[in-house]
Amino acid sequence: MDAADLDRRARTHSGWIPPLVVSRLLELGYEEVVELRAGRGEWFCALEWARLLGDRGRQEEALEVLAPYVATDWWTAVRARVELLERWGRVEEAIALARPYARGGGFKLELLARLLARYGRQDEAVTRLTAGIEDPCLAHALVELWEGAGRDEDIAVLLAARTPAPGHRCEDPWCCPGLDPDTAIGLLAAVRERQGRVDEAIALLRTRQITSVNDRDELAELLARQDRIEELRAYAASEPNGLAAQRLAELLEERGDVDGAIAVYRLPDDSPVCRVHVAWELAGLLARHGRGDEAIEVMRALADSAGGADEWIVGALCTLYADHGRALDGLAYLDTLTTARGGREEWEFFRPRLRLMAAGGLLDEAIGLARERPEGDSGYAAWTISDLLAETGRTEEAVAVLEPHGADHPTLLAGHLIGLGRIEEAVALFPQRAGQPFVPVWSGTFTAEPPL
Repeated sequence: MDAADLDRRARTHSGWIPPLVVSRLLELGYEEVVELRAGRGEWFCALEWARLLGDRGRQEEALEVLAPYVATDWWTAVRARVELLERWGRVEEAIALARPYARGGGFKLELLARLLARYGRQDEAVTRLTAGIEDPCLAHALVELWEGAGRDEDIAVLLAARTPAPGHRCEDPWCCPGLDPDTAIGLLAAVRERQGRVDEAIALLRTRQITSVNDRDELAELLARQDRIEELRAYAASEPNGLAAQRLAELLEERGDVDGAIAVYRLPDDSPVCRVHVAWELAGLLARHGRGDEAIEVMRALADSAGGADEWIVGALCTLYADHGRALDGLAYLDTLTTARGGREEWEFFRPRLRLMAAGGLLDEAIGLARERPEGDSGYAAWTISDLLAETGRTEEAVAVLEPHGADHPTLLAGHLIGLGRIEEAVALFPQRAGQPFVPVWSGTFTAEPPL
């Protein structure tokens, strides 16, 4: 085994049964298949088989399953072994295994530090992380692990040194090397909030250039945690992405004030808040509370607005029509849309039509229409048709539709075959392939100079 080849295969699922299929095999009791392929060098099978053996008290056998992979120094396998050892209570072995790899920094060091902190070695964990504070993942871990250690001011000093001067704005990616200013600001604000210095935390977050992380707004989250509703309301009225409005509406909904949450999303005409995001969230809120017709009205208004008939918006609207027993109304809307487009209906807009027809009891007619289209024999059409058939219990027919396109959708086809008990056919979709040396495609040199 070669670590580079293992890593490539794990990323591309090349020559191995993929994780979803392995889980499906175990779920339906086909352990012998997973055990067999684990013994033939398939990582995803080996990983799940090792976990299963460990859960049954056969820990040494489980470690033997992973041993060939760990011997290559492939980090994914090393991490899996560390996690299993910890899971079994063999913490000293887990730490000893992880320690030499932590010299590489990054997520390898983070794994060791978190492991040390969980078992009473917080000082060592913090010392190791402090040296790598320029790495965002290590900086996040440091702030998290330092909580409760009484050393918040120490970490605050480190982070404050990495926040920009008042009024500074980065003009290019090379402006502030190391830990980026917005990350430093967000982490320092978290420390200040933890210290009870909430006003300072709020002031810090108002200086960010990038206001949202993972589709959540840090300032809105802080205001919600601190129950500063009126400040959150004022911020929601001006925050352009709509994430602050979303957090305020979520908070009101959690407290049972559904009408208040809905009112948050009713924007005035001159509002700078993103109407698309707000409409989507409002429709979901209305649907959750049994007001499906109103949810449909919201998404219909969005779809009818200038440039609003986007693929995902039309799809979401049609889903609402189908989920609320108004499939015929949805089909009528699609007819109107097709007419407005000069009689053209691209596949992206035809696909919702199929689901609406199926919801209205016209599945066979929908399949007939799909097969008459130019794309009717394509792999993506087969995917859509097979899904509709499988959802209505017609799995054999779903398999027949997908089989000619098995190379394009092996995981989907395998799931159907396993459900029908046709295990050998399912496994045969993933022929084992001999490992190949990893050869980089590009062999040039890197430069630290910015582009012109």
